[in-house]
Amino acid sequence: MFQLNYHNQFFSAFPDQQDQDFTKKLWLESLGKFTPQQILQGAKAAIEQCEYLPNLHRMIQLCQQQGPGGALPSAHDAYVEACNAPTPKATYRWSHPAVYHAALETGWYVLGNEVERKAFPLFEKNYQEICQRVLAGEKLVVEAPELLEEKTAEPLSKAESRERVAELKELLGNH
Repeated sequence: MFQLNYHNQFFSAFPDQQDQDFTKKLWLESLGKFTPQQILQGAKAAIEQCEYLPNLHRMIQLCQQQGPGGALPSAHDAYVEACNAPTPKATYRWSHPAVYHAALETGWYVLGNEVERKAFPLFEKNYQEICQRVLAGEKLVVEAPELLEEKTAEPLSKAESRERVAELKELLGNH
């Protein structure tokens, strides 16, 4: 894929078969913790996002963003999504449950009230830890909040209302 999409750059970086073979071996060792699907999706993401042939470090980052439940957004994209999500948070349609859980771990108050230079590092740390758990196979879910039971109370009669007002007055010491 890279040879076709980054043709001149590819042949400049790997002018002969020996260089290609050595690089493939290095990449195979470094990307071995990812599934073939994550690597393929990471390579597709590189082609879409990178103007230049990605190095191994960038490829690892792109593969890390490919979770089993779909692509994980970048840490900053996830942060922006978490900050802009409407309330109630649990009913919002998250791009990935990892974003919700990282935001929950960071704290909605922090995300809503702190400046980005303070809140983002906290969020990023939590998000990276949760992404590692997702890549290790953990399934995250966003629990929908329990709905309150709908109660329709019968209005009190005038006598019951007077009785309750009298009880309140007595309780408060106002006769």
